[in-house]
Amino acid sequence: MTRSRFLSVLTAALAIVVALLVAPPPAAAAATFTSPGVNQNGGNCVDLPNSSSTDGTQLRAFTCGSGANQNLGFTPVAGSSDTYTITTQSGQCVDVHGASTADDAAIIQWPCHGGTNQQWRLAPVSVSGTDKTFNLVSVSSGKCVTPSGGSTASNTDLVQLPCATANGRVWRLPGFTGGSTSPHTFTNPLSQHGPDPWLTYYDGYYYLATTTWNSTVTMRKASTLAGLATATDQVIFNLTRPNGAGTMWAPEFHLLDGPNGKRWYFYYTAGREPYDLGTQRIHVLESAGLDPMGPYTFKADLLDPTQDNTWELDPSILRLDGKLYLLGTFYNGSQPMFIRPLSNPWTASGSRRVLSTPTYSWETVGGAVNEGAEVLQRGGKTFIVYSASHCSTPDYKLGMLTYNGGDPLNSSSWVKSPNPVFQRSNANGVYGPGHNGFFKSPDGTEDWMVYHANSSASGGCDMNRSTRAQKFTWNADGTPNFGTPAALGVTLPAPSGE
Repeated sequence: MTRSRFLSVLTAALAIVVALLVAPPPAAAAATFTSPGVNQNGGNCVDLPNSSSTDGTQLRAFTCGSGANQNLGFTPVAGSSDTYTITTQSGQCVDVHGASTADDAAIIQWPCHGGTNQQWRLAPVSVSGTDKTFNLVSVSSGKCVTPSGGSTASNTDLVQLPCATANGRVWRLPGFTGGSTSPHTFTNPLSQHGPDPWLTYYDGYYYLATTTWNSTVTMRKASTLAGLATATDQVIFNLTRPNGAGTMWAPEFHLLDGPNGKRWYFYYTAGREPYDLGTQRIHVLESAGLDPMGPYTFKADLLDPTQDNTWELDPSILRLDGKLYLLGTFYNGSQPMFIRPLSNPWTASGSRRVLSTPTYSWETVGGAVNEGAEVLQRGGKTFIVYSASHCSTPDYKLGMLTYNGGDPLNSSSWVKSPNPVFQRSNANGVYGPGHNGFFKSPDGTEDWMVYHANSSASGGCDMNRSTRAQKFTWNADGTPNFGTPAALGVTLPAPSGE
């Protein structure tokens, strides 16, 4: 974020009172029901072998009959419209053995305990000529119940495998009642006033944090992408420390290894004084456990050990070849991106190095800016997608660096694409799309991006930028293809596996 961007946000913050949005009616509540589960690739039913009452009995796909050992009980998980616990004839819960996330983990019955490996999302799948067809998605692993190997044979053990709309992953639940059996959709925006968004799918829920431009850190969560639009922003931390108590912006949260195992580390920018650009620095919180919503405690000011002589903004994390790096932007007359090595998620092990300087004409519209560095990795390739030009212009856009091998601290190890990779669409009424992030669909098969944009060419760097999401694909050469930003209000298919 540039100096003039900061001033424009300040002006907007002082001038605008954001109206409370009236939420649409909530979705129909899920209902308890009983039903057999009929596999759509062979016609066999979920079966409890020999009506067993033994803990750990593996379920199977077996020729459908009328026995109670093929009748399943579905009970909604509190607060969800599409997630259930499923019980067998013995009263035990359908369970992923050992809470495994691995392919081919056994689907068993086990005494009910409420864990996410005993929670199942019914993800509607359209099947011609029938209805009430679903993927049974484990909230714990994001994978789907299927006969082993997708077999159509009777007496085949049930396991979990990556979700799909074929190969034995689809089940008909003829007793299903309540809710919708249509595939999920959503429309943008996900947050009407949501600049600098960061979105993650974890353990059955989407989590979204955006700039608040005050002393609170907030997050919203929902089991569907569409649900984020009406979810409540919950305060998860209050900034009180003198060297970082004002104007929280550009948040990101990453699940990283710490001394007590994996923890969420929440990175953000805040000033020593509210609205004072020169004092803006990067700070980090640490979660107490594995809930992205905390609780959190303050961990550190992520100051440069030798060059803390200017503001630093827009933190992000790069993990490459077993090492950890902090990415950000700073001011030296223009606004380049930097990279700094870390010894752990909150401690620098060296000083910042310039990663990328705005040089192309499309990077300097309204101001020379490279900021908002975000990491994208696939197939052994590492990319950094960043925001370029000044956010007060409709030409704020995304550029890309590609890692070319060698020391990632050296700018020569990165190749800059000569053209933008994502930019305004006058036809769709989308201006200044940028400050993006990336996330996976619930079943792990799709890649998605989140970003903010304005709905007017005269929009600026203020809280009126809205959070949007859309799926992207990949080119034959292994580079991402982000396409064109979608118009607000257009119905889009939800991420695969919802």
